[in-house]
Order: sequence, then structure tokens, then C-alpha cells
Amino acid sequence: MSKSKIDLTDFKESLCSIVKYGFGRPIEEAGRVDIFNALCVVVRRYIIDIKIETEKRYKNSDVKRMHYISMEFLTGPLLANNLINLGIYDECKEIVNSLNRELSIGISFDDLIEFEPDPALGNGGLGRLAACFLDSLATLNMPGFGYGINYDYGLFRQTIVGGYQRERPDFWFNKTSPWLMRMFGEKCMVPVFGRIEDSQDMRGDYNPMWVDWKLIVGRPHDIAIVGYGSKTVNRLRLFSAWASEDFDIQIFNEGDYFKAVEDKIKFENISKILYPSDLKETGKELRLIQEYFLVACAINDIISIYLKEHKSFEKFHEKVAIQLNDTHPALTVAELMRSLIDLHSLEWDDAWSITTNTLGYTNHTLMPEALERWSVSILRKVIPRHLQIIYEINRRFLQLVENRYPGDRQKASRLSIVEPFDGGENIRMAHLAIVGSHSVNGVAAIHSELVKQNLVPDFYDLWSYKFNNKTNGVTPRRWILRANQRLSKVILSAIGDGWITDLEELKELEKFYDDGAFLESIKDVKRSNKAELADLIKRGLNIGIDVDPDSIFDIQAKRIHEYKRQLLNVMNIINTFFVIRDDGVMPSCPRIFIFAGKAAPGYFMAKLIIRLIHGVADVVNSDKIANKWIKVVFIPDYRVSLAERIIPAADVSEQISTAGTEASGTGNMKFAMNGALTIGTLDGANIEIAQEVGEDNIYIFGHKVQEIQSVRDSFNSKERLESNPNLKRVVSSFDSDIFCKNEPEIFKPIYNSLVNGGDFYCHLADFGSYVETQKRLSKDYLDKKVWIQKSLINIARSGKFSSDRTIREYAKDIWDIKASSLV
Repeated sequence: MSKSKIDLTDFKESLCSIVKYGFGRPIEEAGRVDIFNALCVVVRRYIIDIKIETEKRYKNSDVKRMHYISMEFLTGPLLANNLINLGIYDECKEIVNSLNRELSIGISFDDLIEFEPDPALGNGGLGRLAACFLDSLATLNMPGFGYGINYDYGLFRQTIVGGYQRERPDFWFNKTSPWLMRMFGEKCMVPVFGRIEDSQDMRGDYNPMWVDWKLIVGRPHDIAIVGYGSKTVNRLRLFSAWASEDFDIQIFNEGDYFKAVEDKIKFENISKILYPSDLKETGKELRLIQEYFLVACAINDIISIYLKEHKSFEKFHEKVAIQLNDTHPALTVAELMRSLIDLHSLEWDDAWSITTNTLGYTNHTLMPEALERWSVSILRKVIPRHLQIIYEINRRFLQLVENRYPGDRQKASRLSIVEPFDGGENIRMAHLAIVGSHSVNGVAAIHSELVKQNLVPDFYDLWSYKFNNKTNGVTPRRWILRANQRLSKVILSAIGDGWITDLEELKELEKFYDDGAFLESIKDVKRSNKAELADLIKRGLNIGIDVDPDSIFDIQAKRIHEYKRQLLNVMNIINTFFVIRDDGVMPSCPRIFIFAGKAAPGYFMAKLIIRLIHGVADVVNSDKIANKWIKVVFIPDYRVSLAERIIPAADVSEQISTAGTEASGTGNMKFAMNGALTIGTLDGANIEIAQEVGEDNIYIFGHKVQEIQSVRDSFNSKERLESNPNLKRVVSSFDSDIFCKNEPEIFKPIYNSLVNGGDFYCHLADFGSYVETQKRLSKDYLDKKVWIQKSLINIARSGKFSSDRTIREYAKDIWDIKASSLV
């Protein structure tokens, strides 16, 4: 790695000084919290210096800026990552450890790294992707910034009680984190509720007035995003919601305290948790306000930054790009229009031209139920002015549709932003995003094609030029350099450090394909990572299961969902168990099946699958014959810091979603670049991974996208079960109490979904192919040299899946931003 130019001469003295004068005690008496915070403050000083220089560089060049609006930013712990990107990780480690030796404070550098909690700012792939993008933007010296919400509790902390998922508040240091800088003196005023009063302006034109609204205050907090090489520091701006006044003093004086603070409590709930449940009307309202609060704060801030350097909006789209990360921020279309028209007095056509030339929309899902729809009634209550604007956007859009497709009412109905239902109307948020953006992209080649062909074919027919693909990527700084330091050292010694910022350089590793010593070093790295994870499972996480690092570590770590098919994985485990126990046939080699992931709190079937995993684990792990060959582990509360421990230890990466359901996936990329071999369907980015690594270095099974509908149409569970006795035996277990002795019939819903419910996600149809592919994989694992060669090819050919490549494509094709020249 390249050496940093940062002068650390005063580092130790500054650390001791901050502990003493910031926390009121000598460092010898300081605890872990004090030393951690002091260390972060010292590091933050270097970061802020670079941040100020970065902003000066942007300002002097009047650069075009890109603003990334996302409900989630799953950054992971920041200390180690910042030290790596600054180039001072090893030096800082030595300074802290020397202090520990000199003063016997009993706290090592590694203790401080492990102490840092994960910021509770996201849930899964959507938020982690956003964080990778910010890392790449800063590393590439591009002016790109994030906008999100400063959640108090994030989604939830997952615990397991009796095999069931339990959700607990996931509190983090969002009020005291040394990385989170409150921007005092700055705030956004966000109007909500109220009504529209019809009026006319001085020229007699219609001039609606939004009146009787209440105000929410958005208080900004910044997290500095450090680019690798310590040249550029951008920012992630997060907003906390506050009531405009603390409480109504008159009501308070009348004795009704709770009524006096009602608005304060209500509005500050907006930034309490990520994705509040929308099963009830109050939850739906809170979720809508949350999404609106985010985009209103972001647009207010973006316009304020622009107007500091420009007096009119003529060049707005030339100096500003805004990317919507999925449909959650789709209200940006209406909010930007409202700001331009109502607050800055632009004419409609000018405002619309600016809006559509500024916004880009990334679609992340092919699941229709995940494409948000909001009822007109709730929009009218919460943001009545925005509803007016959406109706006008739709009216003008449908005029365009009529001109293009005269008299085609069915097409107009399919394209309309407004959707009639049950005597009311919904607003289709994905349609709003598409109409209001100049670019619509998918996140993997097959996903982008399915968006055009299956999801919104009428929009593609209307505006084919808007649609494009940007295959996802992940940052190698976090997912190799930080997460897999053993592998990083091997690669650095073999080919140098160019791959850290140009992942395609990993292809140079292929020259070691037949190098026995190098292959042995890769094998040793994997063995050490597996031993570390085994210890974490046994002791660190108190799971208490002994796992053998010489077994295959077969890992499926991702959000629990039916389409991701953790159930199919479990079905294979059950089949293997029955074959061992009842048929007396042993597998080719031992295997540890490891699961990690959260289920949405209201998702019954996903939570039942978690219970099934634990039920199977209880039976399998206690069977004296079977547990010599297979064990099942569920690691609770999956998060970035755990992923950094789990992914480098994987031999096998389970990417087994039903073909045509996964947009891209990024876990598949992280596992592959760390040397795991993928078993998966031809879905999402699996297809592109297969193209890169070659069919001999990946295990593909199951029906293809173009076959899935035919499989569903010809579904016959009886034929499927009768034609495969092993499948029948597995499915029948869900109708028994084999895995639920104390809770009879709890897995009956799983049985019904497979046998009587149409098996929408094709578990039965893909079971045979999956089992046979798993057998082939096990046999291949026995040839250690061949297996390590396959692993090496996965590492060496992962260059395409760097988020640096993805960001360069966005910058060139959508945002039109460039790297800021360094003076």
C-alpha cells in the first residue's frame, strides 16, 4: 500500500491531551470509551483538513456535483476503514499499542476496532451499495455526496429466542458518535399537513396557497467519507427530525403536558427507526412523512449549496445531478418542482425541464409489491401541494401519451402515474420516478432487460433512450483490504498495491495458477479465516456450536425472503440428513451450513423459515451420526461488521434466488472476490460472475428466467413429489413434527405453500438440480489443488465487480461529473 503523507508526529500527544482535557482524566485511568472517542477525534482532525481542502477545490473549479438520495446508508464501522483510506492504519496501530505497553492501560488497538458499533443507518444490500458508492466517489476524487436520515435505532437488532426471531431496538451512538458532526446553525424547515387554498396571483392566474401546515425541522449531521489515498473527503449528510417548537406552552400551563408535546413526539418519531411498519394507517402515514422528510431536506440543502455560487437556475442541471436510490425518494420529483415553482417562482415548463434533466432513477426490484404505491387520501392529508403537482405532471404526461398513441386507453392506463383502485386512487411512485427522470437504470444486465421487457415495457416503448444498465459493484477497500487482511497481504506481496484502486489488476494473479507455493498461501489464508469464524461461532457470539474449519463452510448470508430461497437450502440439508440417517449413505466430505440474515418484522413466512432453520439445526446437530458430516449454524443480527468476519471464511457462496427475482445482489460479488465458489441460479449478477470466472469455476443450477413462467403454469405438486422420492420425504417432514417436537404443525404453512399454494418460487422444480449440483461441488472439493485454483480464478477475475467501475459508468453516462483535478 502507498504510504500516507500525513504527519503523525503529534499523534500520541494529541491522543493523551484529548483524553485529559476532553474527558477529565489521565490516559492511565481512561476507559475504552474515552480512548476510542479520543482516537477518533484525533483521526477526524486529519480528515477535516482534507475535507476543507476538497471543498475549496470543488468551489474553485465550480464542479458539477452529484447528490445520492437513499433511505439507507449501511456504512459499517468507520475507524478502521478511515485509517486504511488515510494510509495510516499500521502507524496508528503501533502508536496505540505502544501507549498500551508504556502505560499498561489494558486496551489494545484491536480492542478499540472491535468496540465500535455498526451505525444503524440501513438494513441490507440497498444501504450497503450506497455506502460503497460513496467510498468509490471519494476514492475517484469525484464530487459525490449522500443524503439520508439520522436514525436513532435503524431497523432492529435481531435476537433468537427459542428459534424465533425477536426484534429489539438497535441503538447506536447517533447522538455522540465522534464521526457524526452536528452542523450547528444549519437546518431545513419542512412543511407538512395543512390544506390548499385556491387563489389568484396579480395577473389573475391560478395560484394555489398551501396553508395551515405544521413545520418539521431537519437538523443536519455530516459523516465524512474518506477516499483511499487521502486526497478527497466528501460527506454523507443525515437529517434528524425535530418539532419546530418544543411544545405549546399555553396548553402546558393549562395542565395537559402530554397534549402540549404531542407534535414534538410525533415529528421526532420520523427519524427514530428505519422503515416503520405500515400495517396500520398511522404506520403508513409515518412512513410517507419519513420519505418526504428525507427528500424535502435534501432538495432544500442541494438548492442552498447551488445558490451560494449561482444567481439563477439556468445552469442548475449543468451543475447538479441527483440520483434516486430506488423508489423511496421518488417524491423528489414533486418536491423539486414545488421548490422551483412555489419558492423560486419559475414557470412550469422551465421547472420541469430542470427537474427531468437533473434526476436519475435506479430501480432495484422486479417484485411488483416492492414498487411503492401511496393512496391519494394519505397524500392529500400529509402533502396536499405535492399531490396537486403530481396530478398536473400526470395530466401533461397523459397528453404526451395520447399524442404518441392516439386512442390507446389501455396503454394510457398502464402508463398513468395515477392508478384507480377500489373506488379510490393510488400514486405509482416508480412511474413518477420514471416520468420525472432523464435516466432509468437497472443494476445487472439481466435485471435491466427484465425492467424493460417485463416490469415497465410500455415506458421502454415510449422512452427507450432513458433505459440503461449499471451493474452493481462493491468497494475492494472495505471487502478485501479491510475485511480480509490475510488475503490482502498475500496479494500485495505478489502483485503490489495497484489493485486497490484498479481491481482489474487482480488478473495478474492468474500467472500463479500453477504455482504450488502461492496456492498453498491462498489455502492457508482460507483455513485461518475459517478457524477465526469457528472461534467466533463457538465463543465470540455464544452460539456454542463446535465447527471444524476443515469442513466445507457453506454460507448463505442475506435478508431472509422467500425469493432468496433459504428454504431451498434447508430442503437440501434435510435431504442430506435423511440420506445419512435413513439410507446410511455418507456425503463426500463434511460440511457446515451457515445462515445469517434478518426477516422483516411483519413477514410471517420469512420468520417461519428462520424458525425452521433452528428446528433443523437442533435435530441435525444433536444426531451422533449426522453431526460428524453436517452441522447447521444461524448467526444472529447480521450486519457489516459480522459480514467482514463471515465472508472471508466462506468456501461456498449460496446465491440461489429464483431466476428473474434478484435484481443484482452484491453479496455474490463480495464472496467471489474473497475466493468463495458460487452455487447459484442464472439470476442477477450471478450471470455476469459466471461470464467472468467461466463455467468451470462456478456451480450453476435450476431453471432459467425464460423457463420460470412455464414451470409455474404447469405446476403439479403431486407429479413433482411422486417423481422424486427424496423430495417427497423432505416436503413431508414439514407436515410432521420431526423438526418441531414441542410445537406440532408449526411448519404446516411451509408445506401448504409448496404443495397447495403453487410454489411460486419454484423450490420443488429446482430441488433435483440443486441437490445434484451440491453433490458435484462436494466431490470437487476433495481435490484441494483444483479447488484452490478455482478459488484463485474467482479472486483474479472479480475486477468487474468493483464499485469504482460502476461509479465511472454512472459518472460518464448519467451524471456527467468528472474527477476533480488535484493541484
